[in-house]
Amino acid sequence: MTRRPVVLVTGGASGIGRACVERFARDGAEVVIIDLPSAAPAASELGARFVAADLSDASQTSAAATAVLGQVDRVDVLINNAGFQFIEPLPTFPLERWQAMLGVMLTAPFLLTQACWPGMVAAGRGRIVNIGSVHSLRASPFKVGYIAAKHGLLGLTRTAALEGGPHGITVNLIAPAYVRTPLVERQIADQARTRNLPEAEVVGRVMLEPVAIKRLVEPAEVAGLAAFLCSPDADAITGSVYEIALGGTAR
Repeated sequence: MTRRPVVLVTGGASGIGRACVERFARDGAEVVIIDLPSAAPAASELGARFVAADLSDASQTSAAATAVLGQVDRVDVLINNAGFQFIEPLPTFPLERWQAMLGVMLTAPFLLTQACWPGMVAAGRGRIVNIGSVHSLRASPFKVGYIAAKHGLLGLTRTAALEGGPHGITVNLIAPAYVRTPLVERQIADQARTRNLPEAEVVGRVMLEPVAIKRLVEPAEVAGLAAFLCSPDADAITGSVYEIALGGTAR
């Protein structure tokens, strides 16, 4: 019997991660989610395997990787998606938030890439897709932790691509603009506070002002690009950044 590919998605219970879980499952993969313990019901609903971990804690990330590889012989596709946002001016940005953001969005992808790497090398093929942001390429005020992590994730992507190429491993980064997710919705009040704007004006004046297509990106659009990057049609693509930026980086 043909083995189904195993896809590991972090932060797979909601937003972009959930859309990736749904897309890869629909395409016939066996999907494993690593997320916070509260995500267990969502994983069950999606029909995915589930491993609980707080990815801001490196020891929990490593334990989760061990648990996943104890359930499956290898991971064929790794989607490093988990993330969160915290908005505060740099002078008052709390150290604990900085450390947590780098833990979830940079250290966890690094550790999971390390953990999945040997199996991919042995198979002669592997796919890693890191979910970055337009903030992997640009900066904006009040998001120093998020932007530092997403810039670092791009560096990890490019380095892993160079090392993975000889082994059939491709590593790419998707850089979307604001996506219609709970993470983005939770930013509205903080954006209003730091920019001294009414909440009703945040989407139009902050999120959509720089883009040519005046709407949010849909999670399924990101998942569709991730699926393409993991398909045979993308075998020659690695170390690349794919923007879904609604024209916002064209200036």
